[in-house]
Amino acid sequence: MSQPPEHGHSRGASAAPQQPIGVFDSGVGGLSVLRALRAALPRERFVYLADSANAPYGERAAAQVSARTLAITGYLRAQHRIKALVVACNTATAAAIDELRQRHPGLPLVGLEPALKPALALTQTGHVGVIGTRGTLGSAKFGKLLASLADRAHFVLQPCDGLAHAIERSVLSTAPVSGSTETGALCQRYLHAMGTFGKAPGQIDTLVLGCTHYLFVTDELRALLGPGVQFVETGAPVAHQTRRLLETAGLLRNGLREPQAAAATAGTRLLTTGPAAMLQAAAQRWLGLPADCCTGICLP
Repeated sequence: MSQPPEHGHSRGASAAPQQPIGVFDSGVGGLSVLRALRAALPRERFVYLADSANAPYGERAAAQVSARTLAITGYLRAQHRIKALVVACNTATAAAIDELRQRHPGLPLVGLEPALKPALALTQTGHVGVIGTRGTLGSAKFGKLLASLADRAHFVLQPCDGLAHAIERSVLSTAPVSGSTETGALCQRYLHAMGTFGKAPGQIDTLVLGCTHYLFVTDELRALLGPGVQFVETGAPVAHQTRRLLETAGLLRNGLREPQAAAATAGTRLLTTGPAAMLQAAAQRWLGLPADCCTGICLP
């Protein structure tokens, strides 16, 4: 469950249903969104780009993140003729979604932001925790969202410096992400700094996962917080919003779904500006995709 994603509605003149949907993130975290997209839109083709050479975005200046977002969008449109773009990164959405809309008025866009409104619908104690990158939680866009809801709950914000990067590194380990000593220590440190979690008055009973990477450490977070705290993330609502936009624009891909093996290889392409091994390991672990789906690229 999540807040309705950021979106745009216009259709480019040359767009066609058989063209792929572009998805990008600063690294492998956006694979959590891609997983939800593939489940909701099994007939669609996807091109996923992990800008791992420049990760993590959450600890970079907004101008740098905006420049990377614009460069990646231009690349995906020129080289892969995408019909729609999912910005599977809270930080990139906060930094660049408005400029993307201005520069690409014909491209259906879906972006992410921390799911504060859905959290309000879930909380019983009125205390909501929000974990995210410093870039997301410190952005003007998030500040405006928070201010609009400040009188409806008590929000406890926690920037999690280093956690997204630790999750990236952990995929090359043979142990599960939640078994990583580094990710576990960071989760424990940041949750402890937020206060007390639970269902009693004054306790935080709802936790917003404000970064796509964090979905991959939910087991670790659950072990630390217990069963009483509700998690709110963005994958499924983003997928549903993407479907709605494609339907409105007449861009849903029709026809029979490819056999599973063919869909895994031909239906999804994975690109990275960093080491291919990291994206290959993440794609195999979290999406069940073969290594040959992944290709390294140079994108200055």
